[in-house]
Amino acid sequence: MINTILIANRGEIACRVIRTARQLGIKTIAVYSEADQNALHVDMASDAICIGPDAASDSYLNIDSIMGAIEESGADAVHPGYGFLSENAEFAERLDVSDITFIGPKPNAIRVMGDKIKSKLFAEKAGVSVVPGHTEAVTTVGEAQKIAKEIGYPVILKASAGGGGKGMRMVEQENQIEEALRASTAEAVNSFGDDRIFVEKFITNPRHIEIQVLADSHGNCVHLGERECSIQRRHQKVIEEAPSSFVDEVMRANMGEQAVALAKAVDYQSAGTVEFIVDSNKHLYFLEM
Repeated sequence: MINTILIANRGEIACRVIRTARQLGIKTIAVYSEADQNALHVDMASDAICIGPDAASDSYLNIDSIMGAIEESGADAVHPGYGFLSENAEFAERLDVSDITFIGPKPNAIRVMGDKIKSKLFAEKAGVSVVPGHTEAVTTVGEAQKIAKEIGYPVILKASAGGGGKGMRMVEQENQIEEALRASTAEAVNSFGDDRIFVEKFITNPRHIEIQVLADSHGNCVHLGERECSIQRRHQKVIEEAPSSFVDEVMRANMGEQAVALAKAVDYQSAGTVEFIVDSNKHLYFLEM
């Protein structure tokens, strides 16, 4: 039984966790940067601890500071919210070693699903449909051109450690490869500190559809339907539609089964999102988790 949850986040998500914990009779510990000392989540929590200066790198992303706050507060569980350290395998491992419950996925699931190359290979083994492409990082222009020719244009270059549309370039013909590889590699290094780029088929007129999954620590997993996120700007979702007007019952069942199969294969725990890209013929392909 969890007695005290430290919320390693701020703002609206921290307030939501605090409200729910209060309903369950669980004590909450807020953490805050110096800039957030008067924030609502600080007032709402049972107790609050300052974890550093204004910059997120010195506070909400500082694992040592948060571990210190856990020790000071005596919390026996941590909720990461979203963003910040919610998908940081090192943080989850340190909590595990300290016998602190992480209200989120296990470190291995974070590590596998957080890497686009590893997750694609893993999804293939789990029987999940994936976008046609090359599942190893490319290092030269010639190698990228050769792979793109084999796959067939248009292709997309993607950062393995990517997210939020960063480190991605769509290429329609061979003479665009050199500049696209240079730009995507530079952006990947700047955004993620990881220069690995891979090549896969670009799906024209795509739909971006996500399946919500919920898994416990006893091997149970269910999906909670889909939301369509096709309306985007610069690869960032603008509007989510749930349920999707594009998805029929057969497709919904298929996507749900594949999402659950992937979550079970990686021993996923907690709430998660399995993202698919779908073509105009309703062929679906795993994108990321």
